[in-house]
Amino acid sequence: MIPELKKSTEQKMQKSIEALKHDFGKVRTGRAHTGLLDHIQVDYYGSMMPVNQVANLTLLDARTIGVTPWEKKMIPVVEKAIRDADLGLNPSTMGDTVRVPMPALTEERRKELIKVCRHEAETARVAVRNLRRDAITALKDALKAKTVAEDEERRAQDDIQKLTDRYIAEVDKALHQKEADLLVV
Repeated sequence: MIPELKKSTEQKMQKSIEALKHDFGKVRTGRAHTGLLDHIQVDYYGSMMPVNQVANLTLLDARTIGVTPWEKKMIPVVEKAIRDADLGLNPSTMGDTVRVPMPALTEERRKELIKVCRHEAETARVAVRNLRRDAITALKDALKAKTVAEDEERRAQDDIQKLTDRYIAEVDKALHQKEADLLVV
């Protein structure tokens, strides 16, 4: 029972770290990359689709993303979806391509993005701590039901705490890395 609990807790903590890294990917640095638009949803004949499933995404240069919808009538829809995505991007249409220039990051905007990253990291830390709490509650319930001995329960709690410390250190490392990325001019 205890090994399964530890394993499932560790897997859930790993998923929290992966979710944090995915969220960090949405926070843009000064460079353009097509991954910034991955989570944008476009209304495609009444159903919401990711923009990369209705258009071709390319890098036109280091600071510009090109979005070429496969259907001409999707151009204004894609442009509106990018504008409404609250990423601070201002797309413009040139022919059948929507150009998405990346504005240069000001010092003020960098600080705002760092605050956003810190908030995301804190959310990940809370998620990891909640997983620890759930695992320890399960251990205490098993102890009450007398399916594990007290010393086994105590050792398992210590192991789960070590696991928690390791994953919180990983969150801090990812945050530090993203902050360094954002501060590069």
